[in-house]
Amino acid sequence: MFAKHCLIVFLVSMVPLIELRGAIPYGMAFGLPLWLTYLIAIVGNMLPVPFIYLFARRILEWGHDKPYIGKFFQFCLKKGQHGGEKLQTKAGRGLYWALMLFVGIPLPGTGAWTGTLAASLLKMDFKKSVWACMGGVLLAGCIMGALSQIGVAAFGTIGG
Repeated sequence: MFAKHCLIVFLVSMVPLIELRGAIPYGMAFGLPLWLTYLIAIVGNMLPVPFIYLFARRILEWGHDKPYIGKFFQFCLKKGQHGGEKLQTKAGRGLYWALMLFVGIPLPGTGAWTGTLAASLLKMDFKKSVWACMGGVLLAGCIMGALSQIGVAAFGTIGG
């Protein structure tokens, strides 16, 4: 059972929108140690980041004029470009710090997937973007770990 829950934490942390924001509470609820849950969730959350940066923009640009998927891909491109430009305007020279904070705030629509897509659409530096996302993922993991600890202390583990 222990290995099964570790695998689920790893896989859930790779899912867009859920990421480690769902993986850490899951691991804690099923009795995994916080340090192990945190490490597994960080690795799972960061694994897709280079692939998102390198391929997401290309895939969206390729599919923007295709039937059935074109409108959705156009929406993603426009939304990502608009959000990225807005972030860039507000952040100025602190763009990578802003990216880190954007990824690190555990709210729906923020996270490594969205942050990396924005960095890719803005053609930000690959290495700096990955480091900013890593910092954000570590921050989000600390926040979710603390909140999960409080939840486990208040309600206990699910077991099993």
